Amino acid sequence: MRTHSRTRTRTRTISTATALAVLFSSAALVAATAGPAAADSAHLLGVKSAADILVDGAHQRVYVSDPVEGKIVVTDYAGAVKATLDGLPDVDGLALSADSGQVYAAVAGLNRIVAVDTSSYAQSASYKLDGAEKPRTLAMASGKLWFGYGSGGGGIGSLDLSGAEPVVALGQDGEASFYAAPELGSDPDSGVLVAGEKDISTGELTVYDVSGPKPELKVTKSVDGAFFDDIAVSPDGTQIVTASGAPYYHPVYSTEDLSPIGRYNSGDYGAAVDIAPDGTVAAGTSSWYGPDVHIYQQGKWSKVREYEFPNTGNSSGADTLAEGGLAWAPDGSRLFAVSENSEGVFSLRVLTEPDKSLPELTVAAPEKGTRAKSLTVSGKITDTAAALPAGTELTVTRSDIETPNGKKLPAVKTKADGSFSFDDTPPAGGKVAYKVAYAGDATHAAASGSDAVEVSRSATKLTLNKNGNVYSYGADVSFTAHLGTTYKNRTVEIWADPYGSDKPNKLVKKGAVNARGDLSATVDMKRDTKVTAVFAGDARYASTKATSTAYAKVKVSASVAGHYKTGKIGSTTYHYFHKNTDPVLKTTMSYYKGRKHRFEMQVRVDGRWRSAGASEYFRLGADGTSAVRVEAPGESGIRARMRASYVNGTSGDNVNSTTHGSWKYLNFTR
Repeated sequence: MRTHSRTRTRTRTISTATALAVLFSSAALVAATAGPAAADSAHLLGVKSAADILVDGAHQRVYVSDPVEGKIVVTDYAGAVKATLDGLPDVDGLALSADSGQVYAAVAGLNRIVAVDTSSYAQSASYKLDGAEKPRTLAMASGKLWFGYGSGGGGIGSLDLSGAEPVVALGQDGEASFYAAPELGSDPDSGVLVAGEKDISTGELTVYDVSGPKPELKVTKSVDGAFFDDIAVSPDGTQIVTASGAPYYHPVYSTEDLSPIGRYNSGDYGAAVDIAPDGTVAAGTSSWYGPDVHIYQQGKWSKVREYEFPNTGNSSGADTLAEGGLAWAPDGSRLFAVSENSEGVFSLRVLTEPDKSLPELTVAAPEKGTRAKSLTVSGKITDTAAALPAGTELTVTRSDIETPNGKKLPAVKTKADGSFSFDDTPPAGGKVAYKVAYAGDATHAAASGSDAVEVSRSATKLTLNKNGNVYSYGADVSFTAHLGTTYKNRTVEIWADPYGSDKPNKLVKKGAVNARGDLSATVDMKRDTKVTAVFAGDARYASTKATSTAYAKVKVSASVAGHYKTGKIGSTTYHYFHKNTDPVLKTTMSYYKGRKHRFEMQVRVDGRWRSAGASEYFRLGADGTSAVRVEAPGESGIRARMRASYVNGTSGDNVNSTTHGSWKYLNFTR
């Protein structure tokens, strides 16, 4: 007799759930070391370019000009954008009035200088510069606004707003000549104005005294550098610091005769420079693989600290500083930097406490320890820019399983070389972390370091019953976990992880064990299931878990079709068929993706049941059903039986235990 499947197989997709995991490992902390400081915070500016940056301390606002999109973006001190000033084609240099009431912008696309009210951000004035094309750079000095202008022939002009009417004066550069609009730097109070070529490699600087009615050219001289990206004058009017593509440092010159005074060894392409009111120098470099901002005290050539931008783009190098992209807050509390990543995305970075050196604090704890026994933690604090004195006080905090938020320990003081050590007896086991912190002072930033020790704990016993048991499909089975001796924690979790990737590991129950140490949870056994009991541990006893794998049969039923009657032969019920009628076995089985059932048939010969041939597998439909038609024998007097089974592994999956359906008996007559 041959078999044929009459059921058309349909498939369905079952989404795969993410499995939950319970972790019991504890990773040791690495001793912290303070390298170049990262930018404290960063916010996207939403610009396509950045030409200049200006800080208004009175209103705590930062202005960034974007010549590509013809706009100025205004942010607060945190970097959040507060306003966008549009309609300023090819806007470039920025300057602030002495009373902080106006921001001036050189708008090359309009050949004008535009004034913006700092309270309302509304345009308050627009100054036409007849004969001065493409104004680009601005500097305030001696009550006048000085501007660099021109393309293919540059010059310096001034805008005097002290009278009843604005007065524009061009050609204020004297005997100096410029290829294009020069870069400008100034000290507003001393009347020093400095100019240098921005667009060509001529390495000349020119110093003017603009304190009188007319500018006086003091000195023009070739210096180190070319393509000046930024020029800064010290607040006392005595020194000039430049930033350019070469040399790989920020040179310092005298404003009297441009004689070299020293150099800030920033170590890469110079991109920007700004000097705080107290003389602290921020030297910026275009550095893909190193620090971007370098802080110095005026006239001292060793660095106070450095900042390195992260990599927010897709290249191997990190974000870089925009040309001219540094500006101090007037009180020196913050330094603002504009950075650009490899995708052309610009951010405003707010660097706090920039004038304080950054100590390096390392902590070393033993790899392992024993609970309630003393151990020694050591470390060192160093600062290459400004050494800390012996006896510097450091705070110590211990964190463990009982005090996760930390417990203060006695403070420790440093030795002459900055080293320190202390002894502690950990009351709790597990991962114990020690954090040592320095609060900082007027010249040093705060620093901290930490390390952890794995402290031993006693073992407890955890068991889980029902391992290896087999249950009917859908049986509600109670699993009981038993917990032995612990210190304080008596909580156990019971998780159930059914076989098959579409069912996640699920927390069934979490709670305290009873007086006998038991906690029970009921699992609906529709699949083979790995049940896990978890004890998270406490201060004296280590975490542990116990597993129990129980098995579930499938739900299977079958019916026979095509017979003309049923009747008993002995105690067995038979389905009667005419000898030429094909019997059909209809099977319903709990469904799983790709599942097949095994069809098996036997014939009664000489009083024994014998196989009617190799068993065959038939795929279940999406509704879990299948119909198998068996070709009639064509003769009477034959008895047979057939059944459907699920066989773990060969039925297409392994999520249930092997389950045999009941035999269905057949009797063929005339």
